[in-house]
Amino acid sequence: MSDSPDREKRPGRRQDGARSDGPRNGSDRPRGTRPPQKSGEKKLWTSDGKPARSAAPGARDKANRGGYRDEGLTPEELRQRELRAVRPHHDDPDVPEDVSVKELDKGAFNELKTLSKENAEGVAKHLVMVARLIESDPELAHKHATSASRRAGRIAMVRETLAITAYATGDFALAIRELRTYRRISGSNEQLALMVDSERGLGRPDRALELGRSVPRESLTPASQVAVAIAMSGARLDQGQPEAALAELHIPQLDAKRAYTYSPELFWAYAEVLDDLGRQGEAAEWRENADRAEAALYAASTDEDDDLVEVFEEEGSDDDGSPDATPDTSPDTTEDTTVEPVPETKE
Repeated sequence: MSDSPDREKRPGRRQDGARSDGPRNGSDRPRGTRPPQKSGEKKLWTSDGKPARSAAPGARDKANRGGYRDEGLTPEELRQRELRAVRPHHDDPDVPEDVSVKELDKGAFNELKTLSKENAEGVAKHLVMVARLIESDPELAHKHATSASRRAGRIAMVRETLAITAYATGDFALAIRELRTYRRISGSNEQLALMVDSERGLGRPDRALELGRSVPRESLTPASQVAVAIAMSGARLDQGQPEAALAELHIPQLDAKRAYTYSPELFWAYAEVLDDLGRQGEAAEWRENADRAEAALYAASTDEDDDLVEVFEEEGSDDDGSPDATPDTSPDTTEDTTVEPVPETKE
């Protein structure tokens, strides 16, 4: 195993030496806002966005002591009233005055349109705060996610965000519970890698592997396929099976000649396992591949060196034309950016 000083700084390793947060790609971050990138999940509140206490529908009827007025309450409001008695106390964290709902991604904000305008804006601001804080202060980000979930708990993206912040704070049991709810509401398996890694966090690599195998890999987007492979590889390492861990990473996306947004993480993970197998020479080569991929992606994002990289837009597919490439058959039609280094020409 390598004693590289940067080893513990890279994602994929817990402090005890085991790889932890394998799926560190765009899908495991809150996807609601623009940079500092990327957002996601949370719990129930009243349908009209007003607090469920005091003057909310269902408050105690003074004319009917000890009872509640049920007249005119929707099923959602009745459920909120029932949850009030069992829900732990939570104080909403402060939202700075400079926070604007315009910071939230339009697609994410559109998911809040089933809420009242007032409630949607309140939830949106908490989600913006999650995106601002998820890297620097995950505990506070989680409080904002909880506040959003209490107001919009039936919205998949809100539950996804709560799961992501729970994962970031190390509450893996809550992360799994919220991700299952997210999957049930949305029908999406795109957070499968985070579920697998949360099972690892609970010390259950067997369950992690079983969960990872429960979804056809070809049904996921290429980025999610990579994230699942990294998480599954970590579970194999947890079981003391480095050879099997390496095999989990032998996927079509492991191509050093092409650089996608998920390539650096995959290359680093591959290098880590090679290190565990005592193959330091090969591990060093894959670290160099990861560095080159990161440099190419950075150059493409800043348009600094058009002579060295080209950016191609491909719709929902990771097929590089090779016979064993796995096509992206998921319903996600978002364009993926492929960055391909262009050989230098001699004049």
